[in-house]
Amino acid sequence: MDLKTFLSFEWEIMTPEFIILCVITLISLLDLFMPKQADRKVLGWIGIAGVVGAAVSLVLLIDHSTASILYDTFRLDSFSKAFKLLLLIGASLVLFLAVNYEPKEGIEYKGEFYYLFLAALLGAMMMASSGDLITLFTGLELLSVSSYILAGMRKKHLRSNESAMKYVINGGISTAITLFGMSYVYGLTGTTNLKAMSNHLTGNLDGQHIYLLGLAFFMIFIGLSFKLASAPFHMWAPDVYEGAPTPVTAFLGVVSKTAGFVLLVRVLVMIFLSIPADGPASDPLLIKLQDYMAFLAGATMIIGNVIALRQRNVKRLFAYSSIAHAGYILVAVTTVSTLFETMWFYLLAYLFMNMGAFAVIQLLTEKADSEDIGHFSGLYRRSPVLAVAMAIFILSLAGIPGTAGFIGKLNIFMGALITTPAHYVLASVMIATTIVSYYYYFGIMTQMFFRPAENGEKVIVPAGIGVVIAVCAAATILFGIMPNLALDFLHTNFDFKDLFQ
Repeated sequence: MDLKTFLSFEWEIMTPEFIILCVITLISLLDLFMPKQADRKVLGWIGIAGVVGAAVSLVLLIDHSTASILYDTFRLDSFSKAFKLLLLIGASLVLFLAVNYEPKEGIEYKGEFYYLFLAALLGAMMMASSGDLITLFTGLELLSVSSYILAGMRKKHLRSNESAMKYVINGGISTAITLFGMSYVYGLTGTTNLKAMSNHLTGNLDGQHIYLLGLAFFMIFIGLSFKLASAPFHMWAPDVYEGAPTPVTAFLGVVSKTAGFVLLVRVLVMIFLSIPADGPASDPLLIKLQDYMAFLAGATMIIGNVIALRQRNVKRLFAYSSIAHAGYILVAVTTVSTLFETMWFYLLAYLFMNMGAFAVIQLLTEKADSEDIGHFSGLYRRSPVLAVAMAIFILSLAGIPGTAGFIGKLNIFMGALITTPAHYVLASVMIATTIVSYYYYFGIMTQMFFRPAENGEKVIVPAGIGVVIAVCAAATILFGIMPNLALDFLHTNFDFKDLFQ
């Protein structure tokens, strides 16, 4: 590539990524030269400023037309802009938690946390804008490797060490399976570009090619199911959620999960929705394989909610809750109809209700040796405002009307019924498992409002955590009462048809 070609690219469409990259470099250099005893919180505030700056630059790019650079390996389209907005909002809230995170044994290497976290965020943003398997995989590995290290940041905590080890092993296996599936598609098309793959596969393929593409679909889907923590590939999630620092757990449950669904949908829609399963006029391969995805979605909802019933550790409980919510989103992926709008709104609602819940969990458990659900006992007497905020998050997670979680689940449920043929069994499983989830969600509320407090000590809420709780509670109620605020914004500013342009 000569200099003239290099300078001819529209580099401004990568402004959010460049801002995050510059902040990573700045924080790493400051951490290197700061005195060892200096407080590293300032690095966290720099990180927050960088994420906010990247979000502002992304908002300024919303009206930018669909564009691609670097030979269509990096794309700016409605899909990437809409989901990068979620990633940046979630990342800023996680950083507020991280700045105020002080576990009992302390974290000696806190400076590393911030630039590793931002590196993971950069990888997720690259995944959202990737138009090529190589950049997709590069973004995935940047996110994954940073997450492995973040999970083990509490070096003197045995469960944190265990969580990092399990995460690395399972992550490596899932990456290998995903890459093997991608290699099949590359071998059949001779290109790694998603758009070129789509164009190549729209033609009349013989039965052997369809068979190989079916194998590729299953390997990619199974490999990414590890990343999403969907059953039966969820076994790593409870241990990792329990052992990782609470801000990292919140990151894995919200930002990393969002990135996983972004990658899954971009690959499945761009490649497998364009493959005719039985000749030129037949349904796409993705539609033909709906039953297999539906089975996985149903199993994920059932396993996540049922096993959560027996959990006493609140972080493990929320790990199984996260598995169940992955199942709900997989229902939207399975039905395909109104996929982008439904998934975007649900991930938005899940971002606020889950992040707010983890803010309260961090506040109550960071100085304790355990995350037993008993830490919530008598919270209403110790801090009524905190208890009411946690109740809002729990009601939203349970899907009670008046909250954003209810609207998100309702959209997915209706999407499962308006397809032809309708997914009645999947919709029924969704309703049944949602009812099951009331038991363990309301168990936390029972602890907060109807159990005596372990001690009468008032809960002091740091400013950063207070900001997260207030923002998340307000957004959860606002989007539950007026969901059109988010949906109208989505429909007005984003046209997901440009994904195929």
